[in-house]
Amino acid sequence: MLLHKTFTFRTSCYYTSANVSHTPLHLLDLLQLSIHLRSLKLAQQSHAQILTLGFDQNTFLCTRLVSAYFTCGNLSKSRLVFNSISLKNIYLWNSLINGYVKHHAFDEAFALFHEMVRSNIFPDDYTLATLSKISAEIQDLISGQLIHAKSVNIGFVSDVVVANSLMSMYCKCGEIGEARKLFDEMLQRNLSSWNVIIAGCAASEDSMSHIDLWNYFRRMQNEGFKPNGYTIASILPACGSNNGRWNHGMELHGFLVKNELDLKMDLDVHMGSSLIDMYSRSNRVAYSRRVFDQMKCRNVYVWTAMIKSYVQNGAPEEVVPLLHEMQVKARIQPNKVTLVSVLPACSSLVGLTGGKQIHGFAIKMDLNHDVSLCNALIDMYSKCGSLSYARCVFDNGAFDKDSISWSSMIFAYGLHGRGEDAVNMYYKMLQLVTKPDMITVVGVLSACSKSGLVDEGLSIYNSFMNKYGMKPTVEICACVVDMLGRSGQLDEAMKFIREMPAEPSASIWGALLSASIMHGNSVTRDLAYRFLLELEPENPSNYISLSNLYASHRRWDVVAEMRTVMKERGLRKVPGHSWITISGKTYSFYVADKAHPCSGLIYGILDDLVSVMKGDSCQDFDVLTEIS
Repeated sequence: MLLHKTFTFRTSCYYTSANVSHTPLHLLDLLQLSIHLRSLKLAQQSHAQILTLGFDQNTFLCTRLVSAYFTCGNLSKSRLVFNSISLKNIYLWNSLINGYVKHHAFDEAFALFHEMVRSNIFPDDYTLATLSKISAEIQDLISGQLIHAKSVNIGFVSDVVVANSLMSMYCKCGEIGEARKLFDEMLQRNLSSWNVIIAGCAASEDSMSHIDLWNYFRRMQNEGFKPNGYTIASILPACGSNNGRWNHGMELHGFLVKNELDLKMDLDVHMGSSLIDMYSRSNRVAYSRRVFDQMKCRNVYVWTAMIKSYVQNGAPEEVVPLLHEMQVKARIQPNKVTLVSVLPACSSLVGLTGGKQIHGFAIKMDLNHDVSLCNALIDMYSKCGSLSYARCVFDNGAFDKDSISWSSMIFAYGLHGRGEDAVNMYYKMLQLVTKPDMITVVGVLSACSKSGLVDEGLSIYNSFMNKYGMKPTVEICACVVDMLGRSGQLDEAMKFIREMPAEPSASIWGALLSASIMHGNSVTRDLAYRFLLELEPENPSNYISLSNLYASHRRWDVVAEMRTVMKERGLRKVPGHSWITISGKTYSFYVADKAHPCSGLIYGILDDLVSVMKGDSCQDFDVLTEIS
């Protein structure tokens, strides 16, 4: 407050002292004041004084003036000042380049750089590092390579800041190998150098990069560099159930506690969010909640991470209370990412009413034009049984539809058994975009399969292969097998599996198995079971379904064998889980669950319902009526 009053007083003094002769130092002070206050008027008055006093060729003053104008949002005046200088130094060039970067005018920044090179002005480390960061942000590998070549040419590649920026550029452009090469050639490294290469390896989808990640992490400590919070936060996304290294994540968490870096979690919400996400991906939502509860400082990203953790780990009953606590107790408004994370819970638990409330909240917050949110709304409405609402969201012209929008609507039609509408939507999409993507094709083939549109589905599959020249994924092939199998064309399905371009997976054999059971073909059924057990020997569902099949044929010896194998391998099927909300309170039930205080009455009514459905006696129906 005192600083603001001082600036205000000095500004008022300037406005009332136009007749006073200003020195360059005084003008620099006023230009800095205009930058701090973002006052275009003050910048213009300072500019007028510079012209009046004949300082218009003073590069130091004009460099600050260029900064003042672009800070106030007037890039055109920054350029006019720049063009008016006869002898431009590197600082003046850098100032205008920085102005273009601040306003995301990246093409203009590169054009100015090329103009600088043509003017025989050598870039310095600031110029090269800035342009490297631009190349990384827009993922322009060619421009980044040109900056790298220029850095080598003028001898700045040995500069640590420039080298770090170039490494970051290569990582973000997907060239992790070039980043490693540059890292190994560095004569001098700092902590940021290690953080850049570690973050690049963690973000890479290459399995070898994940191995290198841990090697770099060990080397970093062996060479005397202590990891900081940024290092750990960069590594945590590489820890999780997908690569079997969730225990590495726990070790990193322990490292934070041991080195008292966890104390910074009170301020570093990024670290806390990363830990919550890591435990969530490892299916350990209780650990995520423990991290969440220990954090004293939580912003919208932390709350969103915890909400997403519950949704991803099959605990939607925890989502609504947490969302309520976020708004009422913490007084934090959800953002679009929060709403997108919450909507899947509506599909499984909250229901159509809750989804409508979230939709209304999005409209109130003026978020209904966001494409990701609208896509999530289409998916939610379709899964909640309201195809008409899903179509209303899709037809809303307030957002620009992407391929996911079209795919979501195609999946919605398929889910509701309206295969012809899905096919029509697919062809309408092709009129507006160049070619379909894999997810869209899976959606339309799945819709054709459920609606028995075999000829249409095969036509779409063949055009996808021949017209667009794309190689189908295993998911697409599974849809074709399911489509042929459902229609009873089991021989054609087997022929397709033998000739398909992808290696048959469990989903392929699972689709054939379902069709074989549906049409009573024991030969293909046994074949599908054999391959399923070979591909997924640790999946208990395969043994359970096979055991049930043999039990239906009274093959008790095979049933006992299946159960013995499951026991020896320690396999246990996850029990079914259901939810019901009564008077605002959510109840969850597992198979054979007796935790509810009224479980005796509930099972009694269920037994009566089963008797009524079997038609055992009309008297049972009278008893059931009296109970209700």
